[in-house]
Amino acid sequence: MAYSIQTVAQKTGLTISTLRFYDKAGLLPFVARDASGYRAFTDGDLALLHTIVCLKSTGMKITDIRRYIELVMAGPTTAEARRALLSGHRKQVIAKQQEIAHSLAEIDYKLAMYASPDAETKVAHEWALASADKEKNGLPNPFTA
Repeated sequence: MAYSIQTVAQKTGLTISTLRFYDKAGLLPFVARDASGYRAFTDGDLALLHTIVCLKSTGMKITDIRRYIELVMAGPTTAEARRALLSGHRKQVIAKQQEIAHSLAEIDYKLAMYASPDAETKVAHEWALASADKEKNGLPNPFTA
């Protein structure tokens, strides 16, 4: 079954302009055109589009996604090159996950502090330390009560 760009936009949650951008960026060379010149997506195309969206949402650069798609289009002999490209990207995604986990821990710490019964005392203590640090270093104190 072939799908129009409008149907694909509905199925994927992507906008038509995003799909056109992907096409112009060279990410959709596998999408055929029908007799009228309109893009005609197949179920296989949707599967590749799903991969593109996954790679994009995990921070892969358009140039690297294009390279991945070029490797897919080149056939099964590029499996090792695809694996290497995705393996490198996976390492970047894991590093980003660790960074986000660290940041989330800081947010959780602050939320717990602000939710505690003695939140004002804790905040006042942090505020005093920050103010004292500015004074100790001979800097203007932007922390004002």
